[in-house]
Amino acid sequence: MDMNEIKEIFFQECEEQLAELESGLLKMNDGDRDPETVNAVFRAVHSIKGGAGAFGLDDLVAFAHVFETTLDCVRSNKLEPNQDVLKVMLKSADVLADLTNAARDGGSVDESRSRGLVKELEALANGEMPSPSASFEAPAPKAAAKAAPAPAPKPTDDSGFQPVPFSFDDFGGEGDTGGMPTYEVIFKPRYELYSKGNDATLLLRDLSRLGEMTIYCNTDDLPGLDELDPEGAYFFWNVTIKTDKGEDAIRTVFEFAEWDCELTVKPVEEARADATSNDELPMVPVPFDLSILDETGATEEVSASDARAEETAAAVAAAETASNVTQMVAARVEKKESAAAAAAAASAAAQNNAAGAGQTIRVDLDRVDRLINLVGELVINQAMLSQSVIENDTTGTSSINMGLEELQQLTREIQDSVMAIRAQPVKPVFQRMSRIVREIADMTGKSIRLITEGENTEVDKTVIDKLAEPLTHMIRNAVDHGIETPEKRAAAGKNTEGTVRLTAKHRSGRILIELADDGAGINREKVRQKAIDNDLIPADSNLSDEEIDNLIFLPGFSTADKISDISGRGVGMDVVKRSIQALGGRINITSKPGHGSVFTMSLPLTLAVLDGMVVTVAGQTLVVPLTAIVETLQPEAAAIHSFGANHRLISIRNSFCPLVDVGRILNFRATQANPVEGVALLVESEGGGQRALMVDAIQGQRQVVIKSLEANYTHVPGIAAATILGDGRVALILDVDAVVGASRGQSLKAEMSLAAVG
Repeated sequence: MDMNEIKEIFFQECEEQLAELESGLLKMNDGDRDPETVNAVFRAVHSIKGGAGAFGLDDLVAFAHVFETTLDCVRSNKLEPNQDVLKVMLKSADVLADLTNAARDGGSVDESRSRGLVKELEALANGEMPSPSASFEAPAPKAAAKAAPAPAPKPTDDSGFQPVPFSFDDFGGEGDTGGMPTYEVIFKPRYELYSKGNDATLLLRDLSRLGEMTIYCNTDDLPGLDELDPEGAYFFWNVTIKTDKGEDAIRTVFEFAEWDCELTVKPVEEARADATSNDELPMVPVPFDLSILDETGATEEVSASDARAEETAAAVAAAETASNVTQMVAARVEKKESAAAAAAAASAAAQNNAAGAGQTIRVDLDRVDRLINLVGELVINQAMLSQSVIENDTTGTSSINMGLEELQQLTREIQDSVMAIRAQPVKPVFQRMSRIVREIADMTGKSIRLITEGENTEVDKTVIDKLAEPLTHMIRNAVDHGIETPEKRAAAGKNTEGTVRLTAKHRSGRILIELADDGAGINREKVRQKAIDNDLIPADSNLSDEEIDNLIFLPGFSTADKISDISGRGVGMDVVKRSIQALGGRINITSKPGHGSVFTMSLPLTLAVLDGMVVTVAGQTLVVPLTAIVETLQPEAAAIHSFGANHRLISIRNSFCPLVDVGRILNFRATQANPVEGVALLVESEGGGQRALMVDAIQGQRQVVIKSLEANYTHVPGIAAATILGDGRVALILDVDAVVGASRGQSLKAEMSLAAVG
């Protein structure tokens, strides 16, 4: 593996860390104060800084270091993560992402913005809120541990004698280090450190380069040979090091192993004070009779009774001393056993967590795509084989038939498993929208809160990759046009903080993504007048509310009074509609003036396979997506009713539904067919309600592999894609929404009809 591949892996991991960072900050912004959330945010920045340092990405390292320092203040409860603090941190996360992208793609970052955030982060770390208008200044130097020496006095006489300032505080007696700061380091590796390929010896060697060092290896935890775990970690090291590099330099040596060891770094005076308070027993006063020192009361002879009393007292004192020593030893043994038991329990828990954690591998997406294509070909060949056997075996009871059924089931399971590999949660796309909301809200002076739901809803990666662009335009539209200014919201009796809600969920084999806001809703009169002014609709058009709402998707349409960096050019919502349609999806709008709007996108879960019903229309074979079909009906003459000159209705359980002749809509035939001689498919579309599609016959239901018709031929109105059937013929997949729209008056173009396709 060369350095470029390693660097690419680093940037992939950066994307994961940045997602974890933003997710944690958003949780904290919502009031989550769980220490593990704070630690996860800190670890994300720390990991990015460590990896960037290995590749010499100095700008990224410098910014991440300041960011990490501020997060450390939050982690140590020195800084309260209120809304103002988190606002700065969310902006810092955005800049960190920009710096990462610039390091990967060779771009540039707005230096003034990054410098301003560095200043704000440093101010937060120092316990003060930065001024929004303050210009960037160099970081203030940290206060020195000792006061700076006073300037040297001037000579006091002609001989040039100059007094030298002198302080007895510099003499530390025992433990004096000649002015060089001394630190005590306790380095205790866990077994994970060795399992990840780290070496304690190399870490200690790097530490020795910082200054003069003495080291002691502690082997107290080493068990007997019969209890020894070859993968365990039993040694730890006590290190005393003299260095002027500071505590941060010492911790930097262990930054890649910090999470896999117990590390304590303290100045030697503090460490010794702790050791004295923890290890030494308190002094116990010893009774002492001062009268024995009185010469006037001294005698040369001691009576036998005094001698016996003295022996008794000595025996009692010895017994008390022995008891104290026994208690000391017992306490230390108990302490050592408790520590050993706790370490063993922690090690066992870590091993259980490691065993229970899911293991993942990184695979190039092209390999997955190739695997999916091969499985698609397998499905086609399996269908062709089944078709051949059915045509040559009329009984349907042969062992070959039974084997083919098992092959079909196995092929389906393989296909479902392969498709699951490409399925990913929409969380990365949703998280990207948080930044857009923050930036547009700042530009427009609005206060907006983004709420996301269903982030773990999974969909094919191809859909996710193409989902970011339409969602971006919809978010910009909701923030700029939908949500009112705080003054207007307050006048309307609303909360001054607007809400945008982004939701994902599965429904009927598709994914529904809803974008809702609590803004002013669509001003339909303004939209209609704007469309008339731009010659998009005739002035005498009689449009329903739904049709007026859909005018915002027309190319060049915009209600903005002036062009800005956010909107006004009329391309945003047009891009949304074209992008959604390119994915085989549909979008509709529900808006209530004064209360807000809801945009609903319905998308297929995958662009590779489809469950469909194979039907025959005027001698042509079509596939109707199964997710659009509600039920199938055999029309009766009494249920068919004429409506107007060319329209017909079918009665279904005391309700009437428009009957649509698919063959006539697609120009397969010149006249409408007799409904009684065909089959009706009751379908449901997002925008047009229910319709009964009339076809000649149903061949069956099967899973088909989607092939792009537009990429291999051209775009055909009314057709979504194509597939290959078991007999090798090409079947067209019906675009239900387009057919329903055509039945409502939106005629398909004659030159693009399927009659020309043949």
